[in-house]
Amino acid sequence: MSDAECLATDAAKEDATIGGKMKVPASDKRPVEAGDKSETDDKVREKAGENTAVPSRADSSTSGEASSSANPNSEPRDPNRKRPTVLLVIGMAGTGKTSLMQRLSAHLHEKGTPPYIVNLDPAVTYMPYGPNIDIRDTVDYKNVMKQYKLGPNGGILTACNLFATRFDQVIQLCESKTDVEYILVDTPGQIEIFTWSASGAIVTEAFASSFPTSVVYVCDTPRCIRPNVFMSNMLQAVSILYKCKLPMLLAFNKVDVARHEFALEWMEDFEVFSAAVDHESSYSSSMSRSLCLVLDEFYQNLNTVGVSAVTGEGMEMFFEAAQRCKKEYLEAYEPELLRRRKQREQEEEDRKKVEMDKFAADAVPDAKAWRTKLDLKGDAGVDDDDDDDDDEDFKGEETTEDDSEEEDNGNGYFVGENA
Repeated sequence: MSDAECLATDAAKEDATIGGKMKVPASDKRPVEAGDKSETDDKVREKAGENTAVPSRADSSTSGEASSSANPNSEPRDPNRKRPTVLLVIGMAGTGKTSLMQRLSAHLHEKGTPPYIVNLDPAVTYMPYGPNIDIRDTVDYKNVMKQYKLGPNGGILTACNLFATRFDQVIQLCESKTDVEYILVDTPGQIEIFTWSASGAIVTEAFASSFPTSVVYVCDTPRCIRPNVFMSNMLQAVSILYKCKLPMLLAFNKVDVARHEFALEWMEDFEVFSAAVDHESSYSSSMSRSLCLVLDEFYQNLNTVGVSAVTGEGMEMFFEAAQRCKKEYLEAYEPELLRRRKQREQEEEDRKKVEMDKFAADAVPDAKAWRTKLDLKGDAGVDDDDDDDDDEDFKGEETTEDDSEEEDNGNGYFVGENA
């Protein structure tokens, strides 16, 4: 049984977590060997009409367990294990992410080091490679759209959020692959769905807490010939860099159509970029000229490479740059991650201590206050009969409170009761 089937089978067994049935793959999926040709499929991928629901409030505890398992604050299971390098392939729609994934996979197969591939795009209809873990085998985004009356973007976003609730299982599968050198992750075509959503943050932080992780930002080189489009891509890249806080590799794709040397020259020399901007007179052009100076430091610490998903050009340089990103992660990002983890653990311990102190202060029985009140009445000359009546009233209220507490426990209002 493949890893995709294992994940989907576990999802089917935990229907109570999601609240509905989920898609189980019909066949095993294997990576495509180098030189294999996949037939073009013009038909849209049809899936069984099974319901997929959003987790309900009653399922929040189970979803919380899944999220906590993939929590980046948790300690690694085995710090001395061999850890593959994770490459998160991100880019605008149409930049060639999926095609680049196929080329990277074929190149690694040729070298005898097959990658472990994870597909996080629930809306893709055709893939030129065979992913080891496929979100489409777990969540059917078309059923999500139909059931919750969502559009395409809303369906994709909800499908990714559902998949993120049990992403700890994906991490466990990846950790079990000790003979893998690279884990390639293909993200949805709509860049904002992954980079600015809760599911994207969970996936990124879960990978970064367990493996040396880098972000591969794919640029469409022919479209970047225009200075304004180039600057838009650079601003998107820098926003992702500061959002993910991970090493970034800037991959200029489609160099077989347009060479990327002009972009490298613009990044290295402000005067050259300014001269290119002068040919366009608009507000955006003047803003691009100003932003070029602001991004100068960003350019200096950025790994760049030109690649072609069609011809395979630049593959060796790509993986050399990926190794530099891995070294940067181990030297700079991982120590900071460990520091933040210890800081959060200390903050959690301090919070627990404060809560326990509050609980101890509030744990004084209410009966003590009643006894004090009765003693004060006795000192004021209240008759013994009145004291007896007060005692009986007090005992009656104690019994009423006990009965009320038992009734509340029976209704499951307290922590630990089954909802």
